[in-house]
Amino acid sequence: MSDSATYQPAKIWHWNKNNGGRFASINRPTAGATHQKTLPAGHHPLQLYSLATPNGVKVTVMLEELLALGHAGAEYDAWLIRIDESDQFGSGFVEINPNSKIPALLDRSSEPPVRVFESGAILLYLAEKFGALLPTTHAARTECLNWLFWQMGSAPFLGGGFGHFYAYAPTKIEYAIDRFAMEVKRQLDVLDRHLAEHEYLAGEAYSIADIAVWPWYGALVRGLLYDAGEFLQVQDYAHVQRWATAIAERPAVRRGRMVNRSFGELSSQLHERHDASDFHTRTQDKLQPSAPAGAKGP
Repeated sequence: MSDSATYQPAKIWHWNKNNGGRFASINRPTAGATHQKTLPAGHHPLQLYSLATPNGVKVTVMLEELLALGHAGAEYDAWLIRIDESDQFGSGFVEINPNSKIPALLDRSSEPPVRVFESGAILLYLAEKFGALLPTTHAARTECLNWLFWQMGSAPFLGGGFGHFYAYAPTKIEYAIDRFAMEVKRQLDVLDRHLAEHEYLAGEAYSIADIAVWPWYGALVRGLLYDAGEFLQVQDYAHVQRWATAIAERPAVRRGRMVNRSFGELSSQLHERHDASDFHTRTQDKLQPSAPAGAKGP
């Protein structure tokens, strides 16, 4: 690895496998499957293939919220995708998500089945399918989608930017950490100013905008992402703190953040979810701790 003070980009980039750092085993410059692997399938129409990183938590929280609202059709099978073992590069997973990222959803309630990938797209798909957690008036719906897409555009600066260089990069680069810390604090200020005047992101009603933003920024201000709470002085964002705490206390959120979780306290893990009773019948035999690369989440 070159000294960052003297490094000059080559005329043509070449892949140096030694530059991957913590993610070297799962990062590569090409797409597509690396091996044949059929995905498991359960009895429910909705089949989720995921991991409880912030992006995965969005979808399991959404499904649990839909079930709490009485939408029986939102029952689902959740299968654990171990990204540190390259499950996301199996042929079955790539058929659902050619981008090889979790989460991925297959809806078998129609023929042919509908694949949905990208967490924001899954939230919107489920909200429209069940007519829930998405405002129906034009102005309110637009405001909700404003914040949904704000999260999709902003979180890469938090995760792949700040989180990577602060917590995972093989060397600490002051410029990179300073650049992304500044941006993350700006984003927190955007949220804090907005939440000073609104109970939830889209107004007075909880929606997919909150479900999208909370696993990233709610976890950050609760000190659960990258051990960066003190560094970023997250306690200063009082309105984000209020919002994050209120959402964390929702029963569906508590359940959703457990699903496909394979790291952290054993009591917080539910590797697979096939029925509501799974939350009550977990045994130590089902819980096999495994910390996926970079998968520390809320």
